[in-house]
Amino acid sequence: MTPSAEQEHAGESPGRIGVFDVARGAAVISMVLFHLCYDLAFIGGVDLSWFTSPLLDVWRSSISWTFLFVAGCMCPLSRSNLRRALQYGGVALLIWIVTSIASVDAAISFGIIYCMAACTLVAWALGRVGALPSGPVAAALLFATFLVLLDLRIGLVGFGPLVVELPDALYATPWLSWLGFPGPGFTSGDYYPLLPYLLIYLAGAAMGSWWASRGYPRWARAARCAPLSWVGRHALAIYVAHQPVLLLITFALARS
Repeated sequence: MTPSAEQEHAGESPGRIGVFDVARGAAVISMVLFHLCYDLAFIGGVDLSWFTSPLLDVWRSSISWTFLFVAGCMCPLSRSNLRRALQYGGVALLIWIVTSIASVDAAISFGIIYCMAACTLVAWALGRVGALPSGPVAAALLFATFLVLLDLRIGLVGFGPLVVELPDALYATPWLSWLGFPGPGFTSGDYYPLLPYLLIYLAGAAMGSWWASRGYPRWARAARCAPLSWVGRHALAIYVAHQPVLLLITFALARS
């Protein structure tokens, strides 16, 4: 991670923004615990009666939303968002291949790492044409729109009592699942399509651009929590490695 030109202009010294490592590290640990509970309950058959909705849904969302928002915030700090997008895309492809072959659960098509790749690619393209959003107002509008589109996968758009049902034709083809309109028979062990999740990523990018142009607060740069910071710096590697380890634990516990 490198500082942006705006940070250098503001007189900030090079280095990581510590608060991002801490936040991402906390999200990674939460993710590992969530997946352990999921594997035990739905693959190992262990009775975890408390691991149900709404707790399950809120817990899952707290993890993925944090990942995407923080990743968006880091766009202005990246040496190459195109390279980041390609890296995420390669990992997403590997995950799809491995989960398709292993057949332990539903194969992961358009999961969270795919979403990170697609969102980063869009952010890179917007940045190239000078259209990347910036500022708290843009971030708030993007996040509000994200909430409005949160039920897009089930054909609903709106919030609270103001909900509109979308045409079934959008969900009649298998070719729009990547975008947010899952087609007939579509399944995935982890599903984070481009919409609505691009919007929370761009909300992070808007705040990241705004913070970078003004200089990050000293506390944000200096934030450290050794275990969380370390995990946050190695988030992608831990993501790739953690599930095989958890499955081994799950199978061991299920047989005991």
